[in-house]
Amino acid sequence: MSLADRVLVIDDGRLVQDAHPADLTRSPRSPWVARMLGRNAWTGTTSTTGLRTHDGGHLHAADSLPLGAEALAVIPPEAVALHREQPHGSPRNVWHGTVRELTAAGSRTRVLITPDGAPDLVAEITPQAVAELALTEGTRVWASVKATEVTLVPL
Repeated sequence: MSLADRVLVIDDGRLVQDAHPADLTRSPRSPWVARMLGRNAWTGTTSTTGLRTHDGGHLHAADSLPLGAEALAVIPPEAVALHREQPHGSPRNVWHGTVRELTAAGSRTRVLITPDGAPDLVAEITPQAVAELALTEGTRVWASVKATEVTLVPL
């Protein structure tokens, strides 16, 4: 993708998306494309404050689409902050969960979290943050995402 002018995504013989790599990463048109690119993605219906997910959850988003529209909420893993104590302040999306997996990815570590009552979430943090938070598989953490980091894409 780093050398491409355009990327064609084909799934089961059908063209799913044709876009510039930056546009593809910012606005994938399906959960499959988003996850293939390493993004967090949930489908649902837009509400006045964000997205009601199909599993009954809610994501706050600064983006807006027509009320009641089917949409995909996309969160880059680098926008997910991890905390040992419940965060306070501006993040509107906060989950308590368990670290399931830590994977080195160059100068970053990908952390798979299973939030209580929500779909899995992937965060990308520095190895220094992993050490400071004393993260290991099974560690209980808080994950937060600001509403401005949630992109809503119409489906």
